[in-house]
Amino acid sequence: MTASRIRIIFYTVAAVIALAGLADATYLMVQFLTGETVVCGGSADCFRVLGSAYARVGGIPIAAFGVLAYFSVFSFATFATFGYQRAGKFFALTVWAMFAVTLWLLFVQAFVLHAFCRYCLFSAALVFILAAVVVLTPSSR
Repeated sequence: MTASRIRIIFYTVAAVIALAGLADATYLMVQFLTGETVVCGGSADCFRVLGSAYARVGGIPIAAFGVLAYFSVFSFATFATFGYQRAGKFFALTVWAMFAVTLWLLFVQAFVLHAFCRYCLFSAALVFILAAVVVLTPSSR
């Protein structure tokens, strides 16, 4: 299999993963904006994380930034699939920024809040997979 075909497969997988993250972040953002209770399966930890001061930046829910980031990753991965080289670079840059923020948010959950949100952990897993795609995707040179 050629490197270009492998890149196409990896970027396609990344686009699908980004759609899953987009759905997760959109659900949390809509729930925040409408004031509805998030379905956490009775987990008090989930409510503690999503209701904490760390769930917002300047009054904007972190999930809104997640929606923007996942949509960007989806867009860049789609463009990279069709051969736009700059899109691949923007894809990698966005994923690494998401990875850094995810590490910070995991730290906050583990050592500050002592509580975990299953939606946040799902998003973190997706970001880790996207980071693996960045590392494993062959160079276009």
